[in-house]
Amino acid sequence: PLAEQIPNLWCVESVDAAKKADQLQKGREALCQIQPDYRDIPLRVFVQVNTSGEEEKSGVEPEAAAVLCTHVREKCPRLRLQGLMTIGALARSRGVAEGKENEDFVTLKEVRDQVAKELGVKEEELELSMGMSEDFESAIRCGSDEVRVGSSIFGERPAKKDAQIKDDVDQGKG
Repeated sequence: PLAEQIPNLWCVESVDAAKKADQLQKGREALCQIQPDYRDIPLRVFVQVNTSGEEEKSGVEPEAAAVLCTHVREKCPRLRLQGLMTIGALARSRGVAEGKENEDFVTLKEVRDQVAKELGVKEEELELSMGMSEDFESAIRCGSDEVRVGSSIFGERPAKKDAQIKDDVDQGKG
C-alpha cells in the first residue's frame, strides 16, 4: 500500500482517483497498526483537479471532484481531505490580460466552493493549492492557500528522459 513505510509523510497533493485514495488509506492503516502513535494523525490529501483540460496533466474532471472528495471523507478514515489542487496551464497565466486571472485558478475556486456546498462544510475548510514558480502571484490573487515554487528555489528539473539517479551518475552509469 502507498505510504505505508513513510510515517512522517504529511500531505499528498495528487489524489486523482478513488483507487489512489484507497491505497493511501490502506497504507496509513498499515502504518497505524505498526506504529499506534499515528492513529490520531490522519494523512492530509488534496484532490487534484484537471482544470486546464490538458491530456498530459493528471486530475479528475471538475465535475467529478465532489464525488472523489466525498469518497475520501466517507471511505478513507485515515485520510483528511485538506483541499483541492490544480496545475493550471502556464500559457493561460502568461496570456492573461491585465486585471484578469488565469481561468484554471478561477475554475478551481469555483469547484472548491461547489464541493464545500455538497459536503456541507465552509469553503475555508477546503484549501486551494494552485500556482507554481511562474504563476504563483496570479494564484494568490485567486485565493490560493498554497503555492509550489520549487523550481524558483532549486532550479528547473531535467526532462524525464534526461533524469538520472545521482549514484548512477557518480558511478559512471548515467
